[in-house]
Amino acid sequence: MSRVGKGTVGIQQIELPDGDETVALAIEISHLKKSYALKPVLRNINLALPRGQRMVLLGANGAGKTTLLRILAGLGKAGSGTFLIEGLDSRYELQEIRRRIGFVAHQPYLYEELTVLENLLFFGQLYGVKQARERAMALLQQVGMERRTKDRIRSLSRGQVQRVAWVRALLHSPSLLLLDEPDTGLDQDGNRLVEVLLAEHTTRGGSILFTTHNLERALTWSDHIVILAGGRVVYQHEAASLTHEELVQRYQEVVT
Repeated sequence: MSRVGKGTVGIQQIELPDGDETVALAIEISHLKKSYALKPVLRNINLALPRGQRMVLLGANGAGKTTLLRILAGLGKAGSGTFLIEGLDSRYELQEIRRRIGFVAHQPYLYEELTVLENLLFFGQLYGVKQARERAMALLQQVGMERRTKDRIRSLSRGQVQRVAWVRALLHSPSLLLLDEPDTGLDQDGNRLVEVLLAEHTTRGGSILFTTHNLERALTWSDHIVILAGGRVVYQHEAASLTHEELVQRYQEVVT
């Protein structure tokens, strides 16, 4: 099994036990690069996320966080480099990878003219979800949207749309969640809901890679902290061994 090697000075990489080939990885990224119009956006990204754990990507706007998530979700292509999702090679098994991923982003990926339930039944059919209606209703109740099933998406508030987007992402019981600022548009109750959903997912053995601009939530919601700047990994550390003050200091040092 390949491992993320020691690279940039000052980065504590995720290290797998020597000689232990039983450690399963949810995500393994090797030398990933991406450019737009000859402008580098991702520069030689190497990351590994063990299964059942949570990693947060931090960084200023334009650091490459969203681009990286979109590539992992199969919504964009890397310029070079490779990545594996649960051992599946994206170059040959992208369709199977997509079935294992739940993606929540700024764009909700919902049809505005369809109702909440119509959207979810459509995606349930797309992913071959058995008893999709029952599954959708159970999730809608969990996120507090069970009374809005007949409402069209365009009639909902931003926070309500975000809750439905969460249901869409969880509908097919994915093992890996890719979340681009999952707390966007949510109030305090919504943020508590996100925390519960993240905890439930990892309790069931699922893995999570997410972004946020809230450093306090980054510490609370993750096992591993990664900071991107200029398309590079400039800092990486275990969340449990960091205080909020230390993270703020490190963030300011490497981003500003």
